[in-house]
Amino acid sequence: MSLLPHPAPFTRFGEWLTAAEAGEPNDPNAMAVATVGADGAPSLRVVLLKAWDERGFVFYTNLDSQKGREIAGNGQVHLNFHWKSLQRQVRIGGRAALVADAEADAYFATRPRASQLGAWASLQSQPLPDRATFEARIAEIAARFPGEVPRPPRWSGWRVTPSRIEFWQAHEARWHSREVYARDGDGWRLGLVYP
Repeated sequence: MSLLPHPAPFTRFGEWLTAAEAGEPNDPNAMAVATVGADGAPSLRVVLLKAWDERGFVFYTNLDSQKGREIAGNGQVHLNFHWKSLQRQVRIGGRAALVADAEADAYFATRPRASQLGAWASLQSQPLPDRATFEARIAEIAARFPGEVPRPPRWSGWRVTPSRIEFWQAHEARWHSREVYARDGDGWRLGLVYP
């Protein structure tokens, strides 16, 4: 394994994401987020990557949602991007921490009004008696905020700071390439693993 500078895996990720944006037909920024509950059971769902840089990978959610509660209890999170049309995936393991309020506010302000209202109205992951109840909550919130919609206090972003990033590329006969970057101080060690 060779020691590489800090930006190395992020440069590679940027190249692969750019290729996905050019060739993947739907949501090239979609990623699976795996968390672990208090009972030790894993949980997985797909969310959208909203920002990334050398500090990590950011997504937003209701902090009272199942994933929000699980991350608050155990910050070890895994992400997975799968770009089927490119026959590539990126696996990321690391620790999640909340983004700064100013960052969450800035992103929330860019969301369409309907999405902002939904963030207020949804009691994400809690039982919903019927769709009409949710729609009534949206109407109530719309009346409460006829103009600008502020960010709900229980809605924010999580930044996953990676300790491991794996780039997987399919090959014929299932002789896939797997390159693994493992954090080492301020740099990264790069190695290969068998397919």
